[in-house]
Amino acid sequence: MKFSEQWLREWVNPEIDTQALVDQITMAGLEVDGWDPVAGAFSGVVVGEVLEVVPHPDADKLRVCQVEGGSGPVQVVCGAANVRPGLKVPFATLGAVLPGDFKIKKAKLRGQESNGMLCAAAELGLADDSDGLMELPEDAPVGISLRHYLNLDDAMVDVDLTPNRSDCLSIRGLAREVGVLNRLRVDAPEIKPVAARHSETVDVRVQAPEACPRYLGRILRDVNLNVATPIWMQERLRRAGVRSIDPAVDVTNYVMLELGQPMHAFDRDEIQGGILVRMAEAGEKLVLLDGQEVELVEGTLVIADHDKPVAIAGVMGGEHSGVSGKTRDLVLEAAYFDPITIAGKARGYGLHTESSHRFERGVDPKLARDAMERATGLLMDIVGGEPGEIIEVVSKSHLPKEPLIELRAQRLADVLGVHIDRTETEEILTRLGLHIDKLTRDGWLVHVPSYRPDISLEVDLIEEVGRIYGYNRLPVTHVKAPLMLRDAPEAERPIEAVRSFLVAQGYQEAVTYSFVDPKVQAELDPEQQGIALANPISSDLSVMRTTLWSGLLKTVGYNQKRQQPRIRLFESGLRFLQKGKDIRQEPMLAGVVAGQAWQENWANGRRSVDFFDIKGELEALFELLGVEVVFAKGQHPALHPGQTAELSVNGQSVGWVGALHPQVQKNLDLNGAIYVFELCLNPVLTGYVPNFKEFSKYPEVRRDLAIIISEARTFAEVRQVIRQHAGEHLTALRVFDVYVGDNVGAGNKSLAISLHWQHPERTLTEDEVHALFNGVIAALQEELAATLRS
Repeated sequence: MKFSEQWLREWVNPEIDTQALVDQITMAGLEVDGWDPVAGAFSGVVVGEVLEVVPHPDADKLRVCQVEGGSGPVQVVCGAANVRPGLKVPFATLGAVLPGDFKIKKAKLRGQESNGMLCAAAELGLADDSDGLMELPEDAPVGISLRHYLNLDDAMVDVDLTPNRSDCLSIRGLAREVGVLNRLRVDAPEIKPVAARHSETVDVRVQAPEACPRYLGRILRDVNLNVATPIWMQERLRRAGVRSIDPAVDVTNYVMLELGQPMHAFDRDEIQGGILVRMAEAGEKLVLLDGQEVELVEGTLVIADHDKPVAIAGVMGGEHSGVSGKTRDLVLEAAYFDPITIAGKARGYGLHTESSHRFERGVDPKLARDAMERATGLLMDIVGGEPGEIIEVVSKSHLPKEPLIELRAQRLADVLGVHIDRTETEEILTRLGLHIDKLTRDGWLVHVPSYRPDISLEVDLIEEVGRIYGYNRLPVTHVKAPLMLRDAPEAERPIEAVRSFLVAQGYQEAVTYSFVDPKVQAELDPEQQGIALANPISSDLSVMRTTLWSGLLKTVGYNQKRQQPRIRLFESGLRFLQKGKDIRQEPMLAGVVAGQAWQENWANGRRSVDFFDIKGELEALFELLGVEVVFAKGQHPALHPGQTAELSVNGQSVGWVGALHPQVQKNLDLNGAIYVFELCLNPVLTGYVPNFKEFSKYPEVRRDLAIIISEARTFAEVRQVIRQHAGEHLTALRVFDVYVGDNVGAGNKSLAISLHWQHPERTLTEDEVHALFNGVIAALQEELAATLRS
């Protein structure tokens, strides 16, 4: 939020300079991004009046003007299109110095003498750019210093507030803070109730009281919106980064900046019947003040008349009901909208407004009437008019409750590390506007006012006391705690070991958002419904992920568009699954490989990565973790039906590995073969405990076996049968050849397998090995219908 230092000092004026004030606000937890003078460094510029304008005799685009600057008329040559007799403008007299150390001297332009310069706002550092001369009000006194007239000895301060401090999104809130820090009284402008001068009222009906617990409306008749907004108000708005539009809009913006209550003004003649506060209906459309037409989404709170929506509540008004120079009667609106209802709605329509910024964070639910009275008084001073009665609709049961919180003195000392005197603590709480309801045996029972929605817990009160007491006054203390060694079961492997292994295999770790695009997730995990966010960053990051592939594959696409030939990524994180009303958060490990199998080098040829590359890396990982994982042919909607394996441990499914389905790959705009895996971490991080076993010094015996089995049979089945019948001294079995062709018959395949035996204490005899080998062959023939290949 930007604000004028002078405006703040009208409310509370500590005897410190700008930099000290900025530092003080920052140390109180309201970080200031920076501050700048509201105008450039200049001198010798006064309010001038153009008396006469004639064409330049030798230049079509120049005018010769007679200008009064308080010391008699002088001639000035000017090229601005908006120069005209009677115009009041900034006039740089001879000897004036403008920003950039530009000195004004007597000059001749195309033969005509010029004794000064008529200035645009940009030339004085009052704007980034200008279209013509800066026009001053007609009643501006001629000859007065412009710096004095516009109060330009001021600073524009930009404070970066955290979302919880919505109470400081106004001059009143900031003044309250500065007053507390400096033990000064805040001199707020007196807001007097404005008596009604006519009996006409606006019919207000609130159909969604939980979303709008308080709504105020007032009719202001016979206004003149063709008058100019006072220059003092325009300047305060400019210094807050708000553009002046017309008196009605300027006053509502001014009240918002001053008090923190967003308001809106409707053209009474465009409101049909009355005001309805309701939820939008499907298919309704609204043209907003910025000219954008939006289709309203169900669940959006709107302000409507009896025919149509006229505004998105708390965000932006509609163009049709907006005020203009023709408006004669206004309907003023001030309301309290539930922050949860407003949160995210502006972003959903591609908007962000000053109103939505405040309502999303929480506005004081008691502020609306003061704001209405303040706006009415200002409007009557500027545009005239006759006010009617304020119509207020309130649902007290839906208004936020003002909490009572117990603050314990010992807890305060424990957290801050210092014992603050009880009297000083009570003084800090009182200065903050926190009412001490009663003293308790251990501390205080504190009543929190409505303008501090961020305070709901004891720790919030401790924070308030600490920051006002002064963080720099808190002593440096070292935490002391007994450090007990935690049990570290040997069978459990740390996730760091997994990360280190994958990095050693050439993977890079990625960290992606836990919220993802629902369309991408529907492609990858159509069987799971993602949990929708109540307040998404954007529409393409609006659901919680049910698979880590959503973020990883988006990263693959990003890298492929930047011509990366070899991509190997992994991520460990949580997925979020909803079962009824319960939400499960499961730690997962996922990876993706694409492109070349190796970095380009002289030793290896160029080959694309394939299924067995990623499968082999997973097998090596499982061996490191000491867990036996079974790879079995499976079906997954996001994976290629012929290159998919389901992973299981002890019969429990723990993940998937395979090639991305070609249609999914096309829909996600990805190139080349892409292989992915995803594992549930908990089942695979607990394996067996390694035991020492002495190496056998006796010779190993090898027998080779070639069998023909059905292609439907997996090697896992073959391996299981062999292990069951090969005896306890089988040390290894390996497939060294796979053949499919006419020689083994249609629907069959040939596997060549080597079996290795080794006894730890003696040499195995030929008869023993032969008996084991024949037992394996018989078992394969009987259980898998295998035949020996001759």
